Amino acid sequence: MKCPYCDEPDTKVIDSRPSEEGRAIRRRRECPACGKRFTTYEKVEEMLLMVVKRDGRRESFDRNKILNGIIRACEKRPVSRAQMEAIVDDVERGLNNMMEKEVSTQFIGEVVMDHLKDLDEVAYVRFASVYRQFKDVGTFIAEIEKLLGSSTSDKKKLKKLAEAEK
Repeated sequence: MKCPYCDEPDTKVIDSRPSEEGRAIRRRRECPACGKRFTTYEKVEEMLLMVVKRDGRRESFDRNKILNGIIRACEKRPVSRAQMEAIVDDVERGLNNMMEKEVSTQFIGEVVMDHLKDLDEVAYVRFASVYRQFKDVGTFIAEIEKLLGSSTSDKKKLKKLAEAEK
């Protein structure tokens, strides 16, 4: 590693330790020529993931867009910020593990909805209403019925869900 102060091409590692929850290595280095110390970080180079939008446009993956959608869906719900970020981390990790260069917004939305369905049903319905672009109340009710099924106890849940939404 080249010294940032004197451009000496060879520096010595003094200390190494894990950083960023084990996703990087922090190295403390010293230059033998000028004696100055500096810190470097070693990380795995991540593949740039492209998202294919509904209209065919492509843009780079932005985890903040997913997080913002989840935050809006979970507004006034008993879901912590840590739980929301855990969903985004899991989605991002899953997308990177797929080793695909491009992924559709539809696929990402379905994965997020699967997580929200297990976490909070109201947040799931809110997210689904935006993601699936519900056009009327009928499609909204159909989604809720699909979520809950059609048994009597589920209809009671449906009523509670509607009351919680108010």
